Amino acid sequence: MPRRARALGYSGSGFLSMAIIYGVFSASNLITPSVVAIVGPQLSMFASGLFYRTVVPLCAELFGEGQSLKANLYSVTEFTNLKYMYIAVFIQPFPWSFYTASVFIGIAAAVLWTAQGNCLTINSDEHTIGRNSGIFWALLQFSLFFGNLYIYFAWQGKTQISESDRRTVFIALTVISLVGTVLFFLIRKPDSENVLGEDESSDDQDLDINESPQNNMTKAVDAFKKSLKLCVTKEMLLLSVTTAYTGLELTFFSGVYGTCIGAINKFGTEEKSLIGLSGIFIGIGEILGGSLFGLLSKNNRFGRNPVVLLGILVHFIAFYLIFLNLPGDAPIAPVEGTDSGAYIKPSKEIAIFCSFLLGLGDSCFNTQLLSILGFLYSEDSAPAFAVFKFVQSICAAVAFFYSNYLLLHWQLLVMVIFGFFGTVSFFTVEWEAAAIVARGSDYRSI
Repeated sequence: MPRRARALGYSGSGFLSMAIIYGVFSASNLITPSVVAIVGPQLSMFASGLFYRTVVPLCAELFGEGQSLKANLYSVTEFTNLKYMYIAVFIQPFPWSFYTASVFIGIAAAVLWTAQGNCLTINSDEHTIGRNSGIFWALLQFSLFFGNLYIYFAWQGKTQISESDRRTVFIALTVISLVGTVLFFLIRKPDSENVLGEDESSDDQDLDINESPQNNMTKAVDAFKKSLKLCVTKEMLLLSVTTAYTGLELTFFSGVYGTCIGAINKFGTEEKSLIGLSGIFIGIGEILGGSLFGLLSKNNRFGRNPVVLLGILVHFIAFYLIFLNLPGDAPIAPVEGTDSGAYIKPSKEIAIFCSFLLGLGDSCFNTQLLSILGFLYSEDSAPAFAVFKFVQSICAAVAFFYSNYLLLHWQLLVMVIFGFFGTVSFFTVEWEAAAIVARGSDYRSI
């Protein structure tokens, strides 16, 4: 168990839990296209969403009664970035099932993300895929914003979290997640003439229940083979570099950066609340980016590259400011924190501004990756999104591992290198996509 997680009051390790989730998440993406091919995206989303709510309440661990506020704010910031995976985990603590549930959450997450990508694609066309990707991402990130916002104000001034506080938060969020899961059934059925390139077999998903087990097995095997073939295509290999970067920076802003802020003793007594405030501004950046790029996508005659270029520039600025503002030993500091100096006097304002930049840059990359995957692999959207999440979750798991040992400047250097090459590889694929569209449709509307 990481030293800082243990010292913050955890009897179970949040880092180990997330490593398990992402590891299983990655492996499960190899079979999720087969699941979606058999049962369809709508039922897949409902089943995996319901699974979160029914299984996870058995295994609450991190938010025990009387734990320190710093430990709880750290957990909220970290787990909010897993969206509603954490919602019911903390209603009633059962340590024996905490890590077991992490395995099941990883499986359900893989099904959910693959089905969401498939559903996004089949409900879009070449004129709306960019807009819909932006809207989807903005709505997804509202959990990050509102979760941290409530915790920041409801728990402000508290040093210990009571049983009542914990139950109130997670019972409410469990009910909200259940309502959201049921709403999956209200997603419209796409009109066959408007579906973005899906082949005819996807139009017959309503007839799945009448198909023989042999036909279902054939569909599952075909989906698995398509996933393997997509892994070695030129476009997917290039996009995998970009995807790898999103996995690394996901770990950084969802886990490492909040830990660094909370470890700076020079921030004084506000260091605890700054963790939650950081999560709020990450959410603001994510929502702003998703909304902005979604609304502007239809009038964007330059394609996706300018958005990705903006994302990497924003991230590079954030990394440089973090490098100047926070000491190098912040990620691995003991529970007592660190008094080490940075290149400038640590500034709370700069730290929170960097949180916003991290969220904004992340939305730039993810909205455009969702858009280009939905466009290029419209006929094989489920396998494509499975490969996307496979690569991303592997890199996130690796980053969670090395974040316990590498100094801050080395972690920033790793992201700078992957960010640069990931941007170049995305540009290459986008230029090829532009050439494809120029031969058959209006590229300005993508």
